[in-house]
Amino acid sequence: MVYGTCIASTAPTWPAIAQRAGLDFVFLDTEHIPLERMEIARMCQTFRAMGIAPIVRIPSPDPYRACQMMDAGAEGIVAPYLENVFQIKELVGALKYRPLKGELLDHALENPEMIEKSLGDYLSKWNEGNVCVANIESVPALERLEELLSIAGLDAVFIGPHDLSISLGLPEQYDHPVFEEAVKKIIRISKEKGLAVGIHFSESPERQLRWMKEGINLIIHSSDLAMFSQRLQQDMQIIRSAAGEKSGILSNEGEVV
Repeated sequence: MVYGTCIASTAPTWPAIAQRAGLDFVFLDTEHIPLERMEIARMCQTFRAMGIAPIVRIPSPDPYRACQMMDAGAEGIVAPYLENVFQIKELVGALKYRPLKGELLDHALENPEMIEKSLGDYLSKWNEGNVCVANIESVPALERLEELLSIAGLDAVFIGPHDLSISLGLPEQYDHPVFEEAVKKIIRISKEKGLAVGIHFSESPERQLRWMKEGINLIIHSSDLAMFSQRLQQDMQIIRSAAGEKSGILSNEGEVV
């Protein structure tokens, strides 16, 4: 098992907090969180210096963006919403064959056995330790899962529960049998292919424990934003209740409940 959380804050005190929690990695999400390249570079370098691996999710399956994040200090890349073999091969090219580019990279990906030994040794050393992670979060990806997860160079699978539930037509119904069967399928095939697999929930640890029993070994628990928000709302509700006031939490209609 390896353990991590999503960090959105660029505050310099967060790496020490993550270290005290005993985290193995932090998940830095540039798809949904407004973090710029310079900010990511600072965060990656700081977390690495503290022995915590920074894993960055890029905004789209873009190999050039993946290379930028590796140059910034990321130890691994998550590419979102992968649905075809070409996208995964491009990600593998960016993580395992860097700095090879263009036609030479295309040729190497199609015929890795034809790479000259000296070049192969150089690429292996240059990219040693790089972690290549596929975000599986749609029905088309589920339908092609065997093919997608057979690409050499892929290291892990990251299940996106929210987008997967939407794609299944079951928005946020994480206990629905169809959703659970989809997650079980991803876990099963990932394990068969020798890949690590994780799922990210921003709720209580019980969801992590539930899927650990099914074979999850990449634990991505919550985020700094979610935990701060949840705890602050809980504490303020207790304080306001003791003062005889309403909770101060707004409903979807904008009313205090």
